[in-house]
Amino acid sequence: MENSFADNEEYVFLADPKIRENYNLLQELGVINYVDYLEKDNSDKKGLLKGALEIFNRTTIYDIIDATVRQISDRFLPSVIVFLWKPMMNRDDIIIKSYKDYELTDLNIKIESINTLEPFFQTYPKPINFDLFSYEMGNNETIKALESIKPELIIPILGPSGLYGLMLLGPNGKGLEYKTSELQYIHNLLSFVSKAVQNNLHYERTLRDVKTGLYNNGFFMTRLSEEIARTTRNSSQSSVIIIDVDKFKNFNDTYGHIAGDKVLETLAVTIKQGIRLTDVASRFGGEEFTVLLPETEGNTAWFVAERLRKMVELMKILWEPPLPSVTISLGIFTFDGSSRLNPEEIVERADTAMYQSKQTGRNKSTIWEPGLPGKI
Repeated sequence: MENSFADNEEYVFLADPKIRENYNLLQELGVINYVDYLEKDNSDKKGLLKGALEIFNRTTIYDIIDATVRQISDRFLPSVIVFLWKPMMNRDDIIIKSYKDYELTDLNIKIESINTLEPFFQTYPKPINFDLFSYEMGNNETIKALESIKPELIIPILGPSGLYGLMLLGPNGKGLEYKTSELQYIHNLLSFVSKAVQNNLHYERTLRDVKTGLYNNGFFMTRLSEEIARTTRNSSQSSVIIIDVDKFKNFNDTYGHIAGDKVLETLAVTIKQGIRLTDVASRFGGEEFTVLLPETEGNTAWFVAERLRKMVELMKILWEPPLPSVTISLGIFTFDGSSRLNPEEIVERADTAMYQSKQTGRNKSTIWEPGLPGKI
């Protein structure tokens, strides 16, 4: 059955007989155009609230970014979207996630920090044409790295703690410049993104080790409990790696505790570089670290451990005078649903394997097996 003129909510105003009788006069006076504007503005606000709700329902930074990309892509069809954000507000390191033609991709952007851009965006906290922004910033290494993706807009993600991150948009898919109303919509949407990121960062702080930025032991043990339950449901295998710095006391005694802290911070970065995003690295305490490898059987876990061990051997620590090479000893334990072990027992077995690495020469990886001597 065909809908009548008045059945469509968008035309309720025009369905009034008196309005239709005086349509030409109202159009001359601009009333019709104003009603069209109000209807579009109302539609934009509904879309904005819907997008904000979807963003706030996400529980991780990665999910927040994915939800935002969907909102932006569906509405503006940009050829490229790039997100840069700081996982820890008191550190320089950043994470970059890029999309081309709406697919996650690697654009090979090499940027170590976005902190030099913060003063500008504290003064001008809105979307800005990238060419104008580049001109205003002058000779800046970060800007040069971003120019390679040919963005049209750069938008800050700001909060009470400063610059959380940036979003860059490529040209509109329709080949048109972004309108003022579109820029305002993007700015409003990113305000919600900023709040969602802020909430996530505050939550993450309760789960992180302040010195290294890795998860703390409490969070690791919680995730390990969840992984034990998952392997039981799915009849799958997962693994845990325990890592201990060899002769770490020598660094503190010879070079001082600040140098020792630098070793731990650099080691944490190296561990994160050597594992997947789905893996969970934590500082277990002192110079000991743990890594949870979901859905990873023993041989693969051993290869991961060996990769980490070799990466640490080659690790460069920025310190004067230069520090000696760092080595680590690692222990691996693999569990499944039939293991019937609790988190503490799993960690203890991985720790026993790590102790065996220490006892047999250090700088090596050992897989737990029955009969290994425990720690004295």
